[in-house]
Amino acid sequence: MSGTRSDGELLRCIAAERDRRAFEELYRRYAPWLAARLRGRCADPAMVDDVVQETFLALWRGKAVYREDGDVAGWLWRIGARRLVDALRGDGARGRLRQALARLRHRDEASAEERVLSGVEHGDLAGALTRLSPELRAVLQATVIDGLTTREAAVLLGIPPGTVKTRAMRARKQLREALA
Repeated sequence: MSGTRSDGELLRCIAAERDRRAFEELYRRYAPWLAARLRGRCADPAMVDDVVQETFLALWRGKAVYREDGDVAGWLWRIGARRLVDALRGDGARGRLRQALARLRHRDEASAEERVLSGVEHGDLAGALTRLSPELRAVLQATVIDGLTTREAAVLLGIPPGTVKTRAMRARKQLREALA
């Protein structure tokens, strides 16, 4: 695939030249992945589609600027996750109810992150993570893996920020004890 441009090249072309083909290529490359990740957080397919569109629209309009300090997928995920939090905030109780239903629907399915973390063979990290309650694992995923702030995680999980902090402390303590 010698004609395939790198993510960085595509982003530079979008930012500098407003290159529509580069934008379309980046969109085809990452939109399905981003939508799949967001569907694990939100049971409303219309909201997920809107968030994916908002994420790429921010990139096109220059409101989201890639600073070349990490991988593009992670950067897009942070934008998308924050846009999802914003969308859920605007949706109030209905958004929290949809999130609760999504968590119930998916609770027996391991997320990609959980599968990766379960495969870690350093110490008994996989076992320690498995022994955490689903509530504690959800907080760790939102704050550590997804990189959300306490406030953003609170909105995403439908719990108060103080509860996020408490659960994060409990999860870290339990992990330290299990790995000691």
